[in-house]
Amino acid sequence: MILTSANTLTNKEIIEYKGLVTGESLIGANIYKDLFSGVRDVVGGRTSRYEEELEEARDIAIESMKEKAERLGANAIIGIKISYDNLGGTMGNTILVTAYGTAIKYE
Repeated sequence: MILTSANTLTNKEIIEYKGLVTGESLIGANIYKDLFSGVRDVVGGRTSRYEEELEEARDIAIESMKEKAERLGANAIIGIKISYDNLGGTMGNTILVTAYGTAIKYE
């Protein structure tokens, strides 16, 4: 499965557009619990624990999107975008990670 943020595939002929595919993943962040554990993870101004959780959530969203494209008979997804939304929550935050793009079949 080819994945690209470009809107076309170089040197490939798109023979069918299968439609929009999406994948979502949620992660929770408890401000009080994560504040103290995050202090230990901060190196050079970066919080590695949150980066790892976001990376895992992004990977889950992309994998979900790929599975949906495969079910449609696609062999590539073009125009991929990834968004992060804070949904709020009690005593913390819930982050929604969404991956979306156009499933296609190419030769």
